Amino acid sequence: MSMSFEPASETEAAEIVRQASEVGTPLAIAGGATRSGLGNPVQAEQHLSTRKLTGIVSYNPAEMTMSAKAGTLMTEIEAALAENRQMLAFEPMDHRGVMGTRGEPTIGGVFAANISGPRRITAGAARDHLLGIRFVNGVGEVIKSGGRVMKNVTGLDLVKLLCGSHGTLGLLTEVTFKVLPLPPAAVTIVLFGLDDAQAAAAMAHALAMPVEVSGAAHLPDSVRYRFVGSSHPEGAATVLRLEGLAASVAVRAETLKAAFAGAAPVAMLDQKATETLWRDIRDVKPYADGTQKPLWRVSVAPSAGHQLIAALRLEAGVDAFYDWQGGLIWLRMEADAEAELLRRYIKGLGGGHATLVRGSDAVRAGIPAFEPELPAVAALSARIKEKFDPKGIFNPGKMG
Repeated sequence: MSMSFEPASETEAAEIVRQASEVGTPLAIAGGATRSGLGNPVQAEQHLSTRKLTGIVSYNPAEMTMSAKAGTLMTEIEAALAENRQMLAFEPMDHRGVMGTRGEPTIGGVFAANISGPRRITAGAARDHLLGIRFVNGVGEVIKSGGRVMKNVTGLDLVKLLCGSHGTLGLLTEVTFKVLPLPPAAVTIVLFGLDDAQAAAAMAHALAMPVEVSGAAHLPDSVRYRFVGSSHPEGAATVLRLEGLAASVAVRAETLKAAFAGAAPVAMLDQKATETLWRDIRDVKPYADGTQKPLWRVSVAPSAGHQLIAALRLEAGVDAFYDWQGGLIWLRMEADAEAELLRRYIKGLGGGHATLVRGSDAVRAGIPAFEPELPAVAALSARIKEKFDPKGIFNPGKMG
C-alpha cells in the first residue's frame, strides 16, 4: 500500500526511518520532487519527504555561511542571499522545465544531487561549497558531520560523500554551506558562426587568457535562437561571461573582444541580457520542450566534446549544446536513448560519464541511468551503502 510521510522534525524523520528499517520497508526519498524522474525508477511504495523540514537555521553574511533545514525552498534561500548581495556561486539548475515536474526545489535536494551550473568551471561544484550536514542513516540514527567553516575538516569527507548520493545513503535534514558576494557587474561576449571544433578552441583560448571568464558555452545553430534570438548575426553562438567590478569588467571585455575580432563577428550582451542567457543555459531551456525525448548530461574532456557529437550524428538523431568550456554536453536523442552507443564513444574518446536526466519510465527501467561503475568501485560503493543503509531501504534501484 502506498503511503507518504512528511515529518515536521528531524526526530520524527528518524523514527519513521527506524521503523521502516526494522521491517525492511523501502522508502522513496525526496525533497521538492522536482527531479523525481532522474535516475532509474525507485522500487518503493512508501515515500518520505523533507518538505516540512523548513527554515533558515542561521545566516552570517559577514562570514558568508548559511545553515538551513533540508526542505527549505530555494526561493527562500535566494531571497535571503539577495538582500545581502550574496549568492550560491555554483548556480544550481532548476530541473522543472526539462523534467516536466512541479513542486519547488529545495536546498537539501540541490546538495543531495550535487547540482552545479555554468560557474562550475571557476567556482567548483555544489559539494565544494558544502561545509556540514545533519542526516538520518538507514537505521534511524541522526548523524552530524562537518561545521560552519571550511578549515574545520572534521568529517569533511563524509560531507562530500553524502553530496551527490541522491538519497541512497541517508536522509539529509540540515545543510551548512558557504556563499559568495554577488558580482556587481556582468557582460557576455558572443562570437558568431564558429563550428563546434572552432568553438572548443576559442573557449580554451579565452579560459587561458587573464580575463577571468566565469562561463563558457557553445550554442550550435539548432539551439542558439532559443538563447540569443535573431537580432544578431546568423550561425552558432559561442558565449563567454565576465563578472566583477564594473570598471574591471569593461577592461576585460575589450581585451576579449580584441582577441577574437578577426576570428568571428563579435557582440556584447549587457547585464540584464547576460543574466537571462546564463539562467537559460543553466536550466537547459531548449530541451524544456514538454517531451519525454531522452536527455543526457554528458561530461567529457572539453577537447573531446565536439568529437563525441560528430561521431554520434553519424549513427543517431541528436541535438546538443555545450557548457563548461565544452566539458559538459546537454544531449537530446530524437528517438532511442542509445545508451550503449553513447557510452562506447565516450570510452573511445578517453572516458567520461553520461547520466540519463530524462526518459520515459520504460527507458529508465531498461538502461543504467548513471554511468556504470568499474567492478572495484562498485564493490566499494556496495560496502559504503551497507554501512550507511544496511537494509537497503533508501531509494532502492535509483542508481542501478
